[in-house]
Amino acid sequence: MAKLLYGSGLRLSECVEMHVKDIDFTQRQITIRDAKGMQDRVTMLPESLVKPLREHLERVKKLHQEDLKKGGGSVYLPFALGRKYPSASRDWGWQYVFPSARLARDPRDGILRRYYMSETTLQRAVHKATRLSGVNKPVGCHTFRHSFATHLLQNGYDIRTVQELLAHKDVKTTMIYTHVLNRRGMAVRSPIDLL
Repeated sequence: MAKLLYGSGLRLSECVEMHVKDIDFTQRQITIRDAKGMQDRVTMLPESLVKPLREHLERVKKLHQEDLKKGGGSVYLPFALGRKYPSASRDWGWQYVFPSARLARDPRDGILRRYYMSETTLQRAVHKATRLSGVNKPVGCHTFRHSFATHLLQNGYDIRTVQELLAHKDVKTTMIYTHVLNRRGMAVRSPIDLL
């Protein structure tokens, strides 16, 4: 999940709430539905994550099939989709990419469902990994999104492309990441390093 946050520039909520149908392995892209501002956007699916993500989805599919055998296997569908397509909630494409380990009763209708993994679970894992790695700077899930943008700019991608991938309405928001490119004295090599 952390690799997806960094490799695709996802927000934490976008990662945990992603449905299987939103991943396009052929086009190497992820569609983010109803993101911040209720806008859809498309971002990249890194080549290096295709194989591990496919393997992960094989495990998730087995879990879904077990849920179906037990009479469950449904997810909550947004808006009026549940009424329009009553059986769609059990379809593989609507299942969460990162499902919760437990089933929970939906307070809206009392149906036992498998939701997406809690954001807190990933936040705790990132915090623990940061501590264990010895990194002495504050790192959170959103740090990966910042790094995604910064590294794209450092690698020469234009600001409009990065703006589109991050779904920023205003380019001024994306411009914040350019501060790391203006390294002032950091771009100058010390004379001692030239010896």
